Amino acid sequence: MPGMVVFGRRWGIASDDLVFPGSFELFIRILWWIGTMVLFTYHKGHFECNGRGVLHSYLVGLLVVLALIILSLCAIVYISAQGTITNPGQRRSMPALVYLRAILYVPELVWACLGAVWVSDDGRGCDPATVGAVISAVVASWIILLFTAVGVVFVFDPLGNPRPQPPAMEPLGVRDMQSSEGTQFLSTARSLAVKVWESRLRLLCCCLPQDESYRAAFSSIAQLFSSFFSDTDLVPSDIAAGLALLHQEQDKMERSRDPDVVVPHSPSSPVGEDLEAELEKATHWMQFAAAAYGWPLYIYSNLFTGPCKLSGDCCRSRVAEDEIVGGDHLGCHFSSILQTTGLQYRDFIHVSFHNQIYEIPFFVALDHKREAILVAVRGTLSLKDVLTDLSAECENLPIEGVSGACYAHKGISQAAGYVYKRLVNDGILNQAFSIAPEYKLVITGHSLGAGAASVLAILLRNSFPTLQCYAFSPPGGLLSKALADYSKDFVVSVVLGKDLVPRLSIPNMEDLKRKLLKIVSNCNKPKYRILLQGCWYELFGGDPDDCPTEMDNRREQELSQPLLGEESLIVRHSSSYQSLGSDESPAHTPAHLPLFLPGRILHITEDGPTRRSCFSQVRYRADWSNEMAFRSILISPRMLTDHMPDIVLRALGTLTKDKPFSLCPSSLSDSQHNAI
Repeated sequence: MPGMVVFGRRWGIASDDLVFPGSFELFIRILWWIGTMVLFTYHKGHFECNGRGVLHSYLVGLLVVLALIILSLCAIVYISAQGTITNPGQRRSMPALVYLRAILYVPELVWACLGAVWVSDDGRGCDPATVGAVISAVVASWIILLFTAVGVVFVFDPLGNPRPQPPAMEPLGVRDMQSSEGTQFLSTARSLAVKVWESRLRLLCCCLPQDESYRAAFSSIAQLFSSFFSDTDLVPSDIAAGLALLHQEQDKMERSRDPDVVVPHSPSSPVGEDLEAELEKATHWMQFAAAAYGWPLYIYSNLFTGPCKLSGDCCRSRVAEDEIVGGDHLGCHFSSILQTTGLQYRDFIHVSFHNQIYEIPFFVALDHKREAILVAVRGTLSLKDVLTDLSAECENLPIEGVSGACYAHKGISQAAGYVYKRLVNDGILNQAFSIAPEYKLVITGHSLGAGAASVLAILLRNSFPTLQCYAFSPPGGLLSKALADYSKDFVVSVVLGKDLVPRLSIPNMEDLKRKLLKIVSNCNKPKYRILLQGCWYELFGGDPDDCPTEMDNRREQELSQPLLGEESLIVRHSSSYQSLGSDESPAHTPAHLPLFLPGRILHITEDGPTRRSCFSQVRYRADWSNEMAFRSILISPRMLTDHMPDIVLRALGTLTKDKPFSLCPSSLSDSQHNAI
């Protein structure tokens, strides 16, 4: 931080990012030089074969070129290891070293061509070991050149064009951006950033249709991404180092915190409806939320038996199923749902696997065991679902009888609206209640499906006052405060551990960015040491790194401005830095409307030490929590695995079954230890 400027443009790599790649190439080059020297010394410089003069010149030249490359790499690694992330002064000579290393690719390319010519023309009569060594050297040269080209493509920054310099007499942030020239530059830079992100999204989703709805989604997501990244100059390794430091800092705070007090009842739960009863219901409905994912999750959860159980059902013609099942051409999805839920074909009212942006799969079934009409909405399983997730701006969602601002996550709100129209306009719910009029309505889902299920429950609440919704691992940036409070009477959200998704919202991401900038700017260690210690801590544990975390006033004032410095692409005072020195909740940041988790929140956490051996037992505890406990992103190796539906289902199983459970993947089963 900032990105290195060479060849007239800014790149997506910093001057302190060359320690590890430089060390690896240095190791290869030293071995290569030693092998070449051994070959040359063994023959004492005299070769009894055709083209001996060319071979002699090739080896001598190769030794010289390798020696120069080794010296340049030593200098690059040494200089790159100096200074800190925000103090690149000791690395001022890095661009010159990069230019030198780039120049050395020219003689290496020439010598690789010379070696290839010798092997093809004059290598037949020579010692096979010598020919093999030359071929290996030529191949190694071409491989290194190829990987270098690939690396250049990866670190290329489309927004890295030379940027206009601010006047030397004028400090940053004081320039008159109201002038026509400044306004035009700002508008052009923003448009360029949006176009670049749109191009990246189109490339990533090249297999998807490029109709108007997708183009609108690409544009909306591109504006969100460009706005989030425009006021910083962080390269990926800076983010990795910041996450490593922040994880250790959060672990230190967690170890010093007093244990939470278990709340046996939700503040808003009806009398007599205790925690154990809700856990038992949640465990039951989670099976249907997981079943909505179809055969991918079923195979993943049953690697050995799943393919055999589904093989006889997939691709088998079922004329009768076409009446209720849509979008499942091979029948594998529906077969896996039957296997997971234990229901019969006659219990299903409607099953849809139709999937487009803002249109997600769901099924409606009769659960005779619980006397419920169940609507299960699938979570994220395709690129189209990802685009729905990323459409994270707010959309008005007026609900009759709810006072206050009513708005929700746009993509999820539209997905819930699609399911609502199918259920109501197509008469699916009327059909279900005509079969079982005394049954209650239950809506469930996981991840994206949990968010859509919650919004769907809000939309249907006035028509079905007794409905219940169980949302597993719902997105954090989902509902306005008024809608979140309104949903507490009929929605239960279940969150496992340090799951990232329930903590994921635009204000929380701004808060994370602010914390990363704060902790990175204040750390006085070089980046390579931060990354090495971070990897060691993640793999083997130990005591968190005691890195300073409090900034002095001078540093805080510097970071109250955007971090692009004098070569800022978009020169503006970012709202995400207005309170950099404070640790206030991002909910109070005016830049983005705050969004909250739906309903009452049931938080499941591991009870006991955070690190244990692979064969040790896990104990879980379940507590009632509130939405404010999820206003900050927690860094952990489990922040992604805690979101997986099979892991959530097994964790719920531990709280309803008094059996031990092992953390090892090979021992995954429903037997875990109960601790409420």
